[in-house]
Amino acid sequence: MTAVDGFALVASPVDVAQDAARQLQELYEFVPIEEADAVIALGGDGFMLQTLHDMLGNQRIRPVFGMNLGTVGFLMNEWRPGDLRERISGAKSFKMSPLRMDAETVGGERISSPAINEVSLLRETRQTAKLEVSAGGNVVMEELFCDGVLVATPAGSTAYNFSARGPILPLDSKMIALTPISPFRPRRWNGAILPEKTAVRFRVLEPVKRPVSAVADQLEVRDVASVEVQLDPDLSLTLMFDPEHALDERIAMEQFIV
Repeated sequence: MTAVDGFALVASPVDVAQDAARQLQELYEFVPIEEADAVIALGGDGFMLQTLHDMLGNQRIRPVFGMNLGTVGFLMNEWRPGDLRERISGAKSFKMSPLRMDAETVGGERISSPAINEVSLLRETRQTAKLEVSAGGNVVMEELFCDGVLVATPAGSTAYNFSARGPILPLDSKMIALTPISPFRPRRWNGAILPEKTAVRFRVLEPVKRPVSAVADQLEVRDVASVEVQLDPDLSLTLMFDPEHALDERIAMEQFIV
């Protein structure tokens, strides 16, 4: 059995990921996650986001090398059980900072959460959401009628943001995307690309009649009154990729997939 120095192993609860974890445990020695310098994650993009969020909740943030046993696997490397030490030693690192969502509910509760891909606001009922939008401390849109709106990081710009017809952002762009979801008025507003340090604030107009929820990746907050979204420069996440993975190239090429 070969040691993979300083690495812990985590896996999605789905059968295929658990089977893969057993294969690796037969081939390599791993350390408990509390003692690890880095983490190998087996699953899909959703499990990768969960793994990164788990680390953000702890004081020690470790690099993660993911292997895809899910559907898309945009943030993951190819699943291969062999040559793991060589792959890790030759891996390239990509650092990114998450967004931070600060939400206040109609009842006055305040909730904060990081978001690696995006923060989205969504109408809760048949009533269209009615929002005031501010950027950099200035009101840039007094009334936005829509199904919702989102703020995405470059790494998350190929996910929900792209499905909502938002722009794909290069990883080194130092920008964030502000993208409407089914806008009704102004009907032709397609969103904006903003410097990454811009604080974006949404105030829900008529929040009782037109209730809105806010979602930071996988955390949903119901009945929000206001939401502020801003990059959190104090947090830094590190993903490790095989050299041939070329995450920045994959993000660029997504623009040509039809």
